[in-house]
Amino acid sequence: MIPCLFKKLFGFECLGCGFQRSLFLLFQGEFSAAFKMYPAVYTTLLFLVLLLFYFFNKSKNYKNIIWKAAALNIFFMCAGYYLKHFYF
Repeated sequence: MIPCLFKKLFGFECLGCGFQRSLFLLFQGEFSAAFKMYPAVYTTLLFLVLLLFYFFNKSKNYKNIIWKAAALNIFFMCAGYYLKHFYF
């Protein structure tokens, strides 16, 4: 796995720490384990797919849904970070 540069520099995990391991679990078919590792894995993938659609098909207006997906993703990233570090 690629080490987190943010964690190496500052000594604590960033909002994206765990995504790589979660994606690996997702490819192995362990969907609930992937969610437990990084709760924002599904919203991040949704956001990335929407970005791909936007960049390859600019005739459609995806900006509004991309902003909503980004807000949802940020919410899940922050909630997962909070739960991982302050709740459990």
